[in-house]
Amino acid sequence: MAAPDDRLVVAHSFSKSFLMTGWRLGWLVMPASMTRHMGKLIEFNTSCASVFTQKAALEAIRRTDEVTPRVVGHLKQCRDTLVPLLQQLPGVQLSPAAGGMYAFFKLDGYDDSLVLAKRLVAEAGLGLAPGSAFAPEAQGWLRWCFASKDLGRLRQGVDRLGSWIARGRL
Repeated sequence: MAAPDDRLVVAHSFSKSFLMTGWRLGWLVMPASMTRHMGKLIEFNTSCASVFTQKAALEAIRRTDEVTPRVVGHLKQCRDTLVPLLQQLPGVQLSPAAGGMYAFFKLDGYDDSLVLAKRLVAEAGLGLAPGSAFAPEAQGWLRWCFASKDLGRLRQGVDRLGSWIARGRL
């Protein structure tokens, strides 16, 4: 139970844990004393969630014990497919994550992640997020989302990156 003067607010989302990315629905855990103020903030900064989104969220909550382990297991399988393949590529430095759905890596000789990400889209057909979009400390790194229904797509992406590297990307 939060103390009345506690200022901790925790935001949760259905996006990742319930495979509802893009649905823009979540919830807050906060001290009751903040509810009125948070209501004002939300009222003027968000719009109402559609009925089908709310119903899907309720169903997701009802089926948490079924859905969550399945999602976690699949994401582990995706990670365990992608990470070893990336580690085999020359010039790749990888920072494997214990959880989540992203692999962070960098290529030797590239310090500007935005320039590199744009080149990979144009030259290799591979869309990765530049680390610079997340924090100055992530400059030079790329983020690869491995949440894919099809493990073959992950392999295909690594093949594209490997071919691009082999073509002499410098």
